[in-house]
Amino acid sequence: MIAPADCRTMVDVRAGVDALDAEIVALLATRFGYMDAAARIKGERGQVRDEPRKAQVIANACAVAERVGAPVAVIGALWEQLVEASIDYEMVKFDAK
Repeated sequence: MIAPADCRTMVDVRAGVDALDAEIVALLATRFGYMDAAARIKGERGQVRDEPRKAQVIANACAVAERVGAPVAVIGALWEQLVEASIDYEMVKFDAK
C-alpha cells in the first residue's frame, strides 16, 4: 500500500483506500468478537448498556484521533455510531444465550 503522501494518481488513492478498508473491516470483526465475549460473560441484560464505559470508549478514540492528527469531531461521531451498533449487537447476542 502506498502512503497517502506518495499517491500520484486516483488509482493509487483508491487502491490505498480499498486496502485500508479491508483491514478496518477485519479489525471490526475482531471488535465484534469481543462483543460476543461480553454477551457471554455478562450475567444480566442490564449490564450490556454501560453509559460511563461508552463515554470512556468515545473519549479514548477522540484522544487517539487528536494524537495522530485525525479529525476529532468526525472520529467522535463515528465512534458514537460504532458503540451504539456494538451495544445493539451485544443485546442480540445476550438475548440468544
